[in-house]
Amino acid sequence: MKARELRAFCLEFNAAVEEFPFGPEASVFKVAGKMFALSVLDGQPLTVNLKCDPDIAVRLREEHPTAIVPGWHMNKRHWNTVTVEELPDAMMRELIEDSYDLVVAGLPKAERLRLDR
Repeated sequence: MKARELRAFCLEFNAAVEEFPFGPEASVFKVAGKMFALSVLDGQPLTVNLKCDPDIAVRLREEHPTAIVPGWHMNKRHWNTVTVEELPDAMMRELIEDSYDLVVAGLPKAERLRLDR
């Protein structure tokens, strides 16, 4: 997955937006004002911070020790930093979708219902 594909996929989700609260180089993808992905899209290597269930995060880090590490500058229990080029595109899409879904699940019921429309 290349940077433009990562960006496009993150923006496919319902109500997803891209913002730049940390400066023009860091793309923050949000839903209902909550971040689900963070990436410096012109970074080498291309990495993305993604939210993850804590138990799954530990397993993923063990299975992919060079590609998935505790989230850089994030709550390391809930966030992973993923080196995009080291994983298959299908797995990257799944990790991004899981991050989005976790954030949506944490929203108030009224927000979740609004997103389902």
